[in-house]
Amino acid sequence: MKFLLNIFLLTFFLGFALNDTMAQCKNWMDSPEKDAAEAAHSLYRDVVRGKQVDDLVKLSDENFKHGFDNWQKAYNIAPAADGQRPSHYSDGRKFYQALLKKETDEAKKKEYYDIIFRLYDEQIECYKNEAIMLGRKAFDMFYAPVHGYRMSTYDTFKKALAAGKKNTEYLVFDPLSKVAVYFYQKEKITKEEARDLYLELEAIADHNIANNKTYGKYYEQGKSIMKSEFRKIEDEIFDCDYFKDKLLPEFAEKKDDLETVKYIFNKLRQQGCDEADPALQELKTTYETLAAEINAGLEAERRKNSPCYDATQLQKEGKYEEALARYQECVASGEQEGEALAQIYYSMAFIQTWQVRQYGNARQNIKKAASAKPGWGKPYILLGDIYAKMSTGCKEDWDKRLAILAALAKYNYAKSIDGEVSADANKRIGQYSSALPDREEGFMRKVSPGDKVQCGCGIGETVTIRFKS
Repeated sequence: MKFLLNIFLLTFFLGFALNDTMAQCKNWMDSPEKDAAEAAHSLYRDVVRGKQVDDLVKLSDENFKHGFDNWQKAYNIAPAADGQRPSHYSDGRKFYQALLKKETDEAKKKEYYDIIFRLYDEQIECYKNEAIMLGRKAFDMFYAPVHGYRMSTYDTFKKALAAGKKNTEYLVFDPLSKVAVYFYQKEKITKEEARDLYLELEAIADHNIANNKTYGKYYEQGKSIMKSEFRKIEDEIFDCDYFKDKLLPEFAEKKDDLETVKYIFNKLRQQGCDEADPALQELKTTYETLAAEINAGLEAERRKNSPCYDATQLQKEGKYEEALARYQECVASGEQEGEALAQIYYSMAFIQTWQVRQYGNARQNIKKAASAKPGWGKPYILLGDIYAKMSTGCKEDWDKRLAILAALAKYNYAKSIDGEVSADANKRIGQYSSALPDREEGFMRKVSPGDKVQCGCGIGETVTIRFKS
């Protein structure tokens, strides 16, 4: 393999050197060798199409040489291909990056790096896409030992930012922040330059996080990495006065924009500005006013579109009939299930028990709540409360006391399945224990402890007789 590579690389170096004297942007459209260039292009593209650098490394020597030879031929005839696509430059970089992974000789590695960066420069010159290609070139420079943490790398990143502005690619954030922090710590750049670079990258990231649906999450990751890196020097390069001078004019222009006001207020606080400062007081007041207006609108919209949420708010506001209607809409919508649905049924039953005295409907909803969340004691506590309330409507004293037995049975059952309601259950049991049937009354009715008796008053439960102690 070494022999084969040396032979065709020597041939390429000669061709590349000759090509230096030729127009870098020459394409095959008006070339007398158009057919040869197109044929070579097709042959090498069959090898490289759909492959990354690691895929090229895995090719056999013959396949790699076949692809590389035809790329070299196509490139030497027409560096800019057909003038519409930069594939000869980008594919050439792939071939040389593959060679870098194969090579152990440091001198040859340097030659390969030089060619890779030259191909970047030629593509930029021919296709005028500095905004993207300068960033990618700088990225590769950072990870190349021949450049790495050198001023040439930093300068290329700066050119990429100047060309790309808000469209600068997210991949520059990590290496550029590392280089910038390194040079600041080595006193190669000033704190003002480091600070301005941070703010520029932050603005690019924020713009893309908000507006770039495809890559926004990658900008968010890049911003996080950048902030983490700059944290090493943030105490040295940021101050309150600087940010006031920079951000307060923006506040004056955008006082009606909540996100702008919020960002400026938080930024100034983070930089040590005193909240008693009149500027920060105005920011805070403006933010609170805007937030209240927006939140009111959002709350109204949420209540309109979510019957489940609206029902809970209506219940809190004491609008019980309206709340029940919205709870019914909530159930019908199918938005809730499991524990959430159980809570909806319980809330309906609670209103029907304590606010609108619809005991029959309440009992139905209690059963639904208990079914949706097995092992939950609160519905049974509420059912006991219903029976206790219904006891007051019984005409006979004996029937009232049987209703109390029905209530106590539900309290005891509630705490037997759910320890969290034990305190509430025991409190009620203590309140109603004195209302158990009298033993004398039971004997008169020929009823003994442990007998099963049907409870009237609309309750319809079978209770086990117990008497007062």
